[in-house]
Amino acid sequence: MPLLRSRAVLFLAFAFAVMADPVSSVAYAVEAALHALGGRLDLLVATMGLVVAIIALVVVNYRALIARYPEGGGASAAVGEAFGDGWSFVPVGALVVDFVLTIAISVSAAASAVIAYVPALEPWRLLIALVLVALVAGLCWFGHLGRIVFALMTVVFVGVAAAVLIFSAFAAPLDATPASISTAADPGMLAGLVAVVLAFPVAMALATGVEAPSTAIAQLGELGDDGRRRFGQLTLWLTLGIVGVITLGLATQAARLGVGLPDDGSTLIADFARHVAPAPVFALFQLMTALLLLAAASSSFQAGPGLLKALAVHPGQAHAVGILPAAFGRVNSRHTPYWGLVLFAALAMAVVAAAGADDQRLVLFYAVAVFLSFLSGLLAMTRFTRLAGQRKRFALNVFGSVVVAFTLVVNLARGWPLVSLVAAVLIAGALRMLWVRAGRPEGIRSIASLAEKAEAETAAITPDQ
Repeated sequence: MPLLRSRAVLFLAFAFAVMADPVSSVAYAVEAALHALGGRLDLLVATMGLVVAIIALVVVNYRALIARYPEGGGASAAVGEAFGDGWSFVPVGALVVDFVLTIAISVSAAASAVIAYVPALEPWRLLIALVLVALVAGLCWFGHLGRIVFALMTVVFVGVAAAVLIFSAFAAPLDATPASISTAADPGMLAGLVAVVLAFPVAMALATGVEAPSTAIAQLGELGDDGRRRFGQLTLWLTLGIVGVITLGLATQAARLGVGLPDDGSTLIADFARHVAPAPVFALFQLMTALLLLAAASSSFQAGPGLLKALAVHPGQAHAVGILPAAFGRVNSRHTPYWGLVLFAALAMAVVAAAGADDQRLVLFYAVAVFLSFLSGLLAMTRFTRLAGQRKRFALNVFGSVVVAFTLVVNLARGWPLVSLVAAVLIAGALRMLWVRAGRPEGIRSIASLAEKAEAETAAITPDQ
């Protein structure tokens, strides 16, 4: 019984920490969908339902990827095995861009949560977001925040969000129809379907972080392959369930109550919580939203520099490929790779400043990088199942690849999100060139797993942490 209890605590700490990113994405993804729909609340539930269905498709495919790589590795391991080590840099480049954007959009959304509660702070939006970047980076400088902290933040947020949704079931619709809610005549089923199909890719930012269990299981060194498989796969399903329920609950109730696009200085979920919940619950909801978003930023502040550390030249480090300058492998007394931390902080600040700390502007760029990683991993799994003659799994992989590719293309067609793809490709190309110049050292296909293992050595996940 003590062993079972210990495993249960370990699983909960692992699962709720890993899902902090996708759960926090609810703060801006639903609003992003409504913006893309032109404020049409009547199409919001269908759009978010499609988003959750596609996340389920990704989860099913990543479940197979975890089964194949129980030691961790994710898309980079699959791509390296399927197409050669050099191609592993594609998902690695996408990961680097994803980490920077996660920090930028998370702190921007956290600033939005604060401003929604204190509207007078709106003129200071950019400064608040930049200060939050520096604050989270500063906290990470003094050591890794334990996953148990992230897990607790996620659990509390889920609990408060559930309470807000329960209150919404007893709330009356808004008396007046806000100007942001479209009152145009229904253009027809076909036009509505087209609107949903063109809008859902923007809200696929909700899928960011879904791939995390496939690499994070590498930290569970105290478990065997079977244990890591179970933890990773159960985390995928638990994430899908929690994110799906909160997202669809929020979309359904927002449509029923007429809570549409927010005015400047507020957010959709803030307007929703303000309308349905008592003032103390609304205040707690805004606080936990901001803290969870900062936890998601902190997670990327740990993972990004950790990845660079694994890529750095470090003669005394077992978990290092050795293609980046040795400076990225240096750590302070708290085992933080400080040059990587400084680099990610600078890049995140630049992105935040360029976007004016507007999370709804950043969300257009966000889904591109992670979907490039999804696509590369799914194409690798498609190759494996075809060679193995597994027709049903092959068909599922092909379908998943097509859906992910469509989502990526629609987002790129919006214009500026192309910057994310170009950045990921350039980073991948530069890393591959350094790898070739270094003599093609082994281990690149497992770089994500190596980075997680290296982090585990300095911030181990234990039941009693």
